[in-house]
Amino acid sequence: MIVTAIVAVTENGVIGRNGDLPWHLPDDMKYFQRITRGHHVITGRKNYESIPPKYRPLKDRVNLVVTRDTTYHAPGAVVTHSLAEALAYAHDHGETEVFIIGGGQIYLEGLASDLVERFHLTRIHAQLDGDTRFPELDPQQWREVSREHHPADERHAHAFSFIVLERI
Repeated sequence: MIVTAIVAVTENGVIGRNGDLPWHLPDDMKYFQRITRGHHVITGRKNYESIPPKYRPLKDRVNLVVTRDTTYHAPGAVVTHSLAEALAYAHDHGETEVFIIGGGQIYLEGLASDLVERFHLTRIHAQLDGDTRFPELDPQQWREVSREHHPADERHAHAFSFIVLERI
């Protein structure tokens, strides 16, 4: 099973502000949906709760919510109590590629334990304020396999690029 992380991050490392995204990029949301549809997605509790209730759980995906709270319930999702438990669940249910979708703590844990093998990184070509940051990736550990640039337009205030990285 391939462990992939998918994240949108600004040039200055911001991935969130006040439990939300500090940008509106409809084509990035479509990309996220297309890439993760049909797969297991792993999210931390706070990140899961930041998804508007009408979209929870994310449809056409098995939602795995990681929390230390043993009494936590997420109707329609599978609650796990560690990243390792979530990964084991996906593996045991025949997943071929599982996606870590955030938030910051889950990304940190996946990177620190060298579990992540691939990144779908949306690089937002802007410096924005935020309170949740993405850790810097060591360029010696990753190689770029594709990049697709999208300029700013009437629907997207910021230019961005879809970048796929694989662990060397």
